[in-house]
Amino acid sequence: MTNATMSKGTTDLESLLGDFREDVLHVQPTLTGMPVFWVSRESIVDILTHLKRQPAPFSMLYDLSAVDERLRGHRNGLPEADFTVFYHLLSVERNEDLILKVGLPESDLRVPTVSKVFANANWYEREILDMFGIAVAGHPHPQRILMPPTWTGHPLRKDYPARATEFDPYTLTVEGQDAEQEAMRFDPEAWGMQRERDGAEFMFLNLGPNHPSAHGAFRIVLQLDGEEIVDCVPDIGYHHRGAEKMAERQSWHSFIPYTDRIDYTGGVMNNLPYVLAAEKLAGIEAPDRVKVIRVMMAEMFRITSHLLFLGTYLQDLGAMTPVFYTFSDRQRGYEVIEGITGFRMHPAWYRIGGVMQDLPQGWEKLVQGFLDWMPARLKEYERAMMDNAIVRERTRHVAAFNTAEALEWGVTGPNLRATGCDFDLRKQRPYSGYEQFDFEVPLGHNGDVFDRGQLRIDEMRQSLRIIQQCVNNMPAGDYKADHPLTTPPPRERMLQHIETLITHFLQVSWGPVLEPNESLQMIEATKGINSYYLTSDGNTMSYRTRIRTPSFPHLQQIPAVMRGGFVPDLIAHLGSIDFVMADVDR
Repeated sequence: MTNATMSKGTTDLESLLGDFREDVLHVQPTLTGMPVFWVSRESIVDILTHLKRQPAPFSMLYDLSAVDERLRGHRNGLPEADFTVFYHLLSVERNEDLILKVGLPESDLRVPTVSKVFANANWYEREILDMFGIAVAGHPHPQRILMPPTWTGHPLRKDYPARATEFDPYTLTVEGQDAEQEAMRFDPEAWGMQRERDGAEFMFLNLGPNHPSAHGAFRIVLQLDGEEIVDCVPDIGYHHRGAEKMAERQSWHSFIPYTDRIDYTGGVMNNLPYVLAAEKLAGIEAPDRVKVIRVMMAEMFRITSHLLFLGTYLQDLGAMTPVFYTFSDRQRGYEVIEGITGFRMHPAWYRIGGVMQDLPQGWEKLVQGFLDWMPARLKEYERAMMDNAIVRERTRHVAAFNTAEALEWGVTGPNLRATGCDFDLRKQRPYSGYEQFDFEVPLGHNGDVFDRGQLRIDEMRQSLRIIQQCVNNMPAGDYKADHPLTTPPPRERMLQHIETLITHFLQVSWGPVLEPNESLQMIEATKGINSYYLTSDGNTMSYRTRIRTPSFPHLQQIPAVMRGGFVPDLIAHLGSIDFVMADVDR
């Protein structure tokens, strides 16, 4: 094992590896806030199995992805590798994380599947096959997941073009169109499905990719015996925009608006993990006023997102009226957001080191008006909707799963807490000053469709409680850090000093240069835990930006929950997950 300065947490985790300590090839110091161990490819399955079987286990494979290392200039003593695959493990019991990395030569791009250790590794391994061309030995379905099956090349490789102008003009012949259509035909045998049972044929039904209950461009193929779902196969990728590839071609500042579009109902909530991770790389500590402003606006978007969920959730259950009420209340929330940021759904308002501008005059009255309005509305939603006998009959004990099953599939956020698991990053790992706020973490009991709906009403109450504390205790001070590396200077200073003008020009024209390192920030976003894993190579843009979103594993879990259920229960479950496809496909 190479020598490296190790924190106490790293030392503890090293001892946790037991007999596998000799398989640790390198300990990488990073700004991720967690141990990063390079291990051998041959030992990765055994190490993951060992860590999962501990008395206080690493029970969740939080993320799995890869990096094309071939153009990375500042490796700082890292082991030789053309590509790396990393495994991010999370332990709820320990409230600790661990990253394991496996280095691969370009001549032998393969890793063994770990889907028998962590069920949710299935989709992540298909993603590294799709995006990087890394083969996964023993995978049950080694095929593309985000790109069409007929696609050529692997988009997240460094030698793959990033702009449309770098490709030949697109053409599609009649024969090509027929080939694309045929490639989309579902083959039950390829997924281990039978076409009939006891002489009776199963029906194979496409739900989506254009269906109101699919909540976006999402397709799920159902194997049906009457109304019973024998099995199903989710099919994603229809909304893939290449956000991680775009990050390699945008400056650290100019990528901020792209983050708004990941969970497009989350607004500035999406900015938060990105700017916090970038601030770690830059060594910036945001002022107290900035932290409180960020919390206030993030919680405003939690409410508007949950209102959208609540209306569509009840609409999926067959109630037509609620969506009109929730959208009206959501409009009131957007009036506050627009009054403060100037925009509604996608303000792109956070900045590395601060926010775009200070709070406008009269913001307190604007926010307080919303805080006075919403509590009675939430009470009415409970009385008229969640206490409704039909809603309860359609949701109680439907599509239920427990905490162990949730952790196995990488479920986070309200869907995890609906099982009774008390894990909220705002409490367990406070960021942006959340430790200064007094609020509770609502929990469910049954992990069913009803609990997932009720929990979000309870969460909106707590968000109102947090925002009220922001109004009552907003600190004085600057709305951006006085840091020349990443924060453009105030305009009045720029107009007075030539050095400041030059700094501003460089910041705006080609952006800051961040020191080579890796950082990661996880936050409790609207739909679960969202994180940005940034790799800087000492340039004006990210070398690798990994965006881990909550909706991706939530959709992967659907077959495990719905086998043996019924079609109406599937519609209820889809409504209760609270997902958007941009958050899945990125």
